[in-house]
Amino acid sequence: MAVSYLNDDFFSRLETLALNLRSDLAGFFGGKHFVKTYGQTVEFADYREYVLGDDIRRIDWNLFSRFEKFFIKLFTDERQMHIQIMLDCSASMGRANPQKSAYSVGVAAALGFLAVHNTDKLSVNLIKGGFAENPFGTIVGKNSFFRAIRQLDNIDFSGESDICSAVLNSQNTGSNDGLTVIISDFFTDSDWKKAIDYLVYKKRQVLLVQVLTPEEVDPTYDGRVNMIDSEAEDEMDARNMKVRITRSMQSAYAQALADYRDELRSFCHSRGAEFISVVTDRPIENVLFEELLKVGIME
Repeated sequence: MAVSYLNDDFFSRLETLALNLRSDLAGFFGGKHFVKTYGQTVEFADYREYVLGDDIRRIDWNLFSRFEKFFIKLFTDERQMHIQIMLDCSASMGRANPQKSAYSVGVAAALGFLAVHNTDKLSVNLIKGGFAENPFGTIVGKNSFFRAIRQLDNIDFSGESDICSAVLNSQNTGSNDGLTVIISDFFTDSDWKKAIDYLVYKKRQVLLVQVLTPEEVDPTYDGRVNMIDSEAEDEMDARNMKVRITRSMQSAYAQALADYRDELRSFCHSRGAEFISVVTDRPIENVLFEELLKVGIME
């Protein structure tokens, strides 16, 4: 891959960010995310009356001397979450535009870095066809993370992808324990809505990141052109065609793209998921600071 965002300077600029996950997720013991349940940290949260079986070491004897009732101290709980990143590795994500694939890898790496920086568990799944390959296993800690990301620049973006099947076939989705991020252009016939519904059913927090190039957002083609589907198997594929581009066609395309983005956003909102659409001419850090802050994923 000719273009890469993965360098020390890039990750150093992310040090001050944190992933802000819902407090109703269960997670695993030993992390940094505050949850609604009470636990074993040293930060005081509340009192409640003593009931048989409670740890008597938590009784507040000062309150007993005042009210002649037993009250125990409750403390906040912190959990480790599982951050699952699913990266669309189809041809439309980069075979004809290395900038797009590099940008998508950069977004995945940035979110992955924030996960391990917050002591969360991380898995990076590569969507190829109808499967989600997990070549790195469960990543815990920055040493494991940096060993894994050295291989991200060598990902082969080719063929087609089925987001729905990949999500449903994933072996490490988990339940009620963190965030699933799907990074794609979502230019697919796959039933992405069913994938979101499945993740919501599994009580995962869900974020969709749509990555587009400036040319895909505002194409400047004019006259007769050969339209080649980047995921077509050969030049004779029925999806390839010769067309004459007019202003009315450009307007129709712009409206169709706007409608599709609205559909993605509206469906995610109806399911309690989040959606952002980014263009590769924007710095990745700006995307993280601005777009993810808006939807509450980042703090």
